[in-house]
Amino acid sequence: MDLQKAMIASASGLRAQSVRMRVISENIANQNSLSSSPLEDPYRRKIVTFQTELDRVNGVEVVKPGKIAFDQKEFTKKYDPGNPAADEAGYVKQSNVNGLIEMMDMRQAQRTYQSNLNALEASRRMASITLELLR
Repeated sequence: MDLQKAMIASASGLRAQSVRMRVISENIANQNSLSSSPLEDPYRRKIVTFQTELDRVNGVEVVKPGKIAFDQKEFTKKYDPGNPAADEAGYVKQSNVNGLIEMMDMRQAQRTYQSNLNALEASRRMASITLELLR
């Protein structure tokens, strides 16, 4: 049944975007972290990758979260010579998380989640109407 395949594909999209929103939330929560010593790095931004996989049982391609990678963008530095984590020049490493970018990513993930939810609901309604017609 094609409606069932549509529901499976939409549900996989919901799960994938849920993982993405969790990772973005973690990034936002740690955006102001600093390194604890001159030799250590602060929190590094995480990025979710996606991959498609064939669900052989149902014959439908689904999306799955791939590995969670670290953003290799350089850390910013803040001049704070009194901080115990400051280097010889008085700079402390800050996280490479940009709050504005994270908020835009979160908004996109929310919209994608909502689109998958709408598609799932539409498939469910169509299946219900089909069953009513067959009675």
